[in-house]
Amino acid sequence: MKMIVGLGNIGPQYDETRHNTGFMVVDRLAVDNQLSFKHVSKMEAMLASGMINGEKVLLVKPTTFMNDSGRSVRPLVDYYDLDISDLVIVHDDMDLPVGKIRLKKKGSAGGHNGIKSLISYLGTQHFNRVKVGIDHPNKQSVVNYVLGKFKPDQKEAFEQAKISAVSSIEEWVSGKNFDQLMNEFN
Repeated sequence: MKMIVGLGNIGPQYDETRHNTGFMVVDRLAVDNQLSFKHVSKMEAMLASGMINGEKVLLVKPTTFMNDSGRSVRPLVDYYDLDISDLVIVHDDMDLPVGKIRLKKKGSAGGHNGIKSLISYLGTQHFNRVKVGIDHPNKQSVVNYVLGKFKPDQKEAFEQAKISAVSSIEEWVSGKNFDQLMNEFN
């Protein structure tokens, strides 16, 4: 079984914001593979399970808010007795331009509080990530920028990035080595 976690904030005021990029990618993955999310309050997450390319998957959108994502993810990893190598985290990245994705197998939080929480709860920096570019805010405050929506001229590039992110995840679920995917998509 593979677990794909999209990071974001729960609630309509956060829909379609840059910081909800992870949610938007796993939502697209769910739609493309006819999977539906349901709220599982005891797991503090929205979950969708089923098959993608012959592999059982669990799609996760933590309901703990971004900065406490690890509180939801760790119990799910334990409950399903998953190896960390069977986990991928999808999240926004301000150091990448809109439209670009980057796959990584390990690394620091780089200032991303959702990743910081995951590192703390999982006890490791060694987990697969699909980082989706949202660009840098320049002179705007970081908080206002990440909680803002994509500008009209960014939407097409973001849609392409979502498609690439979903494709990379589907190939990983199908058994392609994450190192190969890094070479292909980075």
